[in-house]
Amino acid sequence: MSYHIVSIDSPQCSLSCKDGQLTCRVDGEEGLRTIPLEDVASIIITSFSATVHSKLLIEAARHGIALILCEAFQPVSIMLPANRSTDTLLTRAQLDITGREKETLWRRTVNAKTKNQLLLAQHLAPNDPKLDELRKIVAGGHEHKEAMAARTHWGIFGRALEIPDFTREREMGGVNALLNYGYAVLLSTVLQKLFGVGMDPTFGIFHATREKATPLAYDLMEPFRPCVDWRVAQWVRKCQRETPGAPPILEVSKAFRAWVTAFPLEKVDYLDMTIEIRGVIEGVVRSFRRAVLEHKPTLYHPWTPNSIKWAGC
Repeated sequence: MSYHIVSIDSPQCSLSCKDGQLTCRVDGEEGLRTIPLEDVASIIITSFSATVHSKLLIEAARHGIALILCEAFQPVSIMLPANRSTDTLLTRAQLDITGREKETLWRRTVNAKTKNQLLLAQHLAPNDPKLDELRKIVAGGHEHKEAMAARTHWGIFGRALEIPDFTREREMGGVNALLNYGYAVLLSTVLQKLFGVGMDPTFGIFHATREKATPLAYDLMEPFRPCVDWRVAQWVRKCQRETPGAPPILEVSKAFRAWVTAFPLEKVDYLDMTIEIRGVIEGVVRSFRRAVLEHKPTLYHPWTPNSIKWAGC
C-alpha cells in the first residue's frame, strides 16, 4: 500500500486533484499544497468546514485511497473504493492471530504502558514513598501487572496533585472527567490511524468485542494514556495556581477542551526520533499491522520514551 496518511485539519480549505496530485487550498494562504495521489494511502479530514471536490472522490477511488471523515475528531464515515471495500489479506491475518501471538502483543503493550506510568510518576513525584513499589511492579511479570501498576500509579498521581484520596473512577467528576475527555481525544486519534492503514478496529487482542465497540483501538491506546495523564496534571496545577487557598474548579470547560485536544500535536521520543504524538501513534499502528501480517509480534513497537526522564507532552 502507499505510505502517506494525509491529515486535513485546516479550519477552512478546499480539496481537489489535478494532474495526479492531491491539492489543498487553504483560505487566506497563497498557492496550493500538493502531494502525488500515488503516494497517499488515506486522507483523514478533521476540518469542520472543508470542501471536497467530486473529482477527488473519483480519483481517490481509482488510486485505492480511503477518505475518512471526522466529527469532533471521531471518525464518522469511511469512503472506500468499490474494489477495496475490505482488505481481504489483512482481515484474514487479523482473524488468524493465534492465542500465543495475542498474549505476546498484549504483554508488550502492558509493559510499555506501565513503564510510561512509572516515568510519569517519577517526574510528577520523585520523592513519593510508593515509587519503589511501582518500579518493582514494572520490572516484574505478574499476571495482574497492569491492574497493580494502575493502582499504585493513581495513588502517586493523586498525591502529586495534592488530592490524597484520589481514585480513578470513570463515573466521577473533577479530575476523572478531565481524564475521560482526554482519553476520548486519544481514542479518536488511534481510530483515525487504524482506519488510515486499513485495519479493522473490531478485532482486538485483549479488550472484549461488543456492539459498536472498537477493542483494537482500546488495546493500542494503552501506552499513550500517560500522555493524557500528564496533560491533565499540567491543567490541574495551572488551576491550583490560579486559585491559591481554595479548591480549583475542575470541569470540562471550553478552555480545557482546547488545551487537551492539542496534545496529539505535542512531541515525544520514539525509536530514536522526536515527533508529534499523532505521528508516533501512526508508527505504532503501522508496526502492529506489520506484526499481524507477518505473524511476528516482535515487529510491534508500542511507544515508550527513549530518554530516561518523562518526555511526554
